[in-house]
Amino acid sequence: MTVNAIEAIRADRAVLLDICEALTEADWRAASGCPGWSVHDLVTHMAITFWQFVDPSRFPDVSGVPAERMNDVNVEARREWNSDKVLADYENVSLDALELMGTLLGLDLEIPLGDMGTYQAAVLPSAWAFDHYTHIRADLFGPRGPLPGPPPPADEGRIGAALDWIAAALPQQNSLAMPACTLDLEIEGAGARTISFGHGRPAAVISSGADSFIRWVTQRGRWADLDVRAAGDEAALAVARGLRVF
Repeated sequence: MTVNAIEAIRADRAVLLDICEALTEADWRAASGCPGWSVHDLVTHMAITFWQFVDPSRFPDVSGVPAERMNDVNVEARREWNSDKVLADYENVSLDALELMGTLLGLDLEIPLGDMGTYQAAVLPSAWAFDHYTHIRADLFGPRGPLPGPPPPADEGRIGAALDWIAAALPQQNSLAMPACTLDLEIEGAGARTISFGHGRPAAVISSGADSFIRWVTQRGRWADLDVRAAGDEAALAVARGLRVF
């Protein structure tokens, strides 16, 4: 799992660098698909997530602060950086992080990530793979993001690594919903698998391709707009619509 996720990050890192090299200054300042963040802020955030692995001492202690608020605080601290500095920072720290990630291979320990959950070390690279997959395709390109044209394609490895994170994070980040519904989440096509949520016999089944699944389970799109098919208990489906992974 770790090796596949590292290769997925490496591939999407190259994609992001190519995208950023072509951005105009207006593109950098345009609103991204992440509410309150520009493209500049989004790339800043992606660099910061690598720094938090390579050298977390660069940032203030935010113990107990929810992950998403911590992200905002760290991005705000670098908002005055120019785009060249943001891109160079991402390019350099991502390379350092990729070199270090191999050390997670085979480690038998759990790492707490605050309100994001607690994970086996070997699962963690899939978090960066998921982050890249989602931010590049759903937050930089339309309909949520400012960049024109279709989002870059993704192969089985990148899709699979993003889904690995979702499978690990879904029950931890939606623990209050667990007693309320049991679901089978069927992903078709590239990355095909079934992710079960809750305990016991599924009360409902939700099916879609992987990209549609990633968009709805991150609350970046509605089922009706993403060719998502759902059948089963209406109460369970109502809970399912509110599930969210980050």
